[in-house]
Amino acid sequence: MTMMPRTAEYAVRAAVLLARHYGERRVSADEIATVLGAPRNYLSKTLNALVRSGVLTSMRGPTGGFSLAKTPELISVADVIDVFADAEPAAARCVLEDRPCDSLFPCAAHRRWVTITRIAREPLVATTIGELCGNHRWTNAHIIGPSL
Repeated sequence: MTMMPRTAEYAVRAAVLLARHYGERRVSADEIATVLGAPRNYLSKTLNALVRSGVLTSMRGPTGGFSLAKTPELISVADVIDVFADAEPAAARCVLEDRPCDSLFPCAAHRRWVTITRIAREPLVATTIGELCGNHRWTNAHIIGPSL
């Protein structure tokens, strides 16, 4: 079971693939879509959102494509998925009713819910794309399937 939206999952997987190529070459949207098993148009929108947020860079042309904007060790998983998170933090809405909920006007569940969301977020902030990539760097000899 995953709580991460599909778009954020594709974004993390794309970032890991790009980390494997970091410093070597840019990767086309077509290649990323093929490796991830993602629809190209859908993935292109995801990649462009990451470019607009500063996580990725892109270049057009025959040697164009996408690359990480910083070293993989400086990009956290949270940096990637936050691009696709709702503008309003989860703890800002009441889990019991459809109303704002904060420390000034808390519901009965507010304090516990804030703790749960903070604890769930900590590993995303503390884990880098480089750590997910491990020591493995992509080479043309490798073929990575959908379980990337």
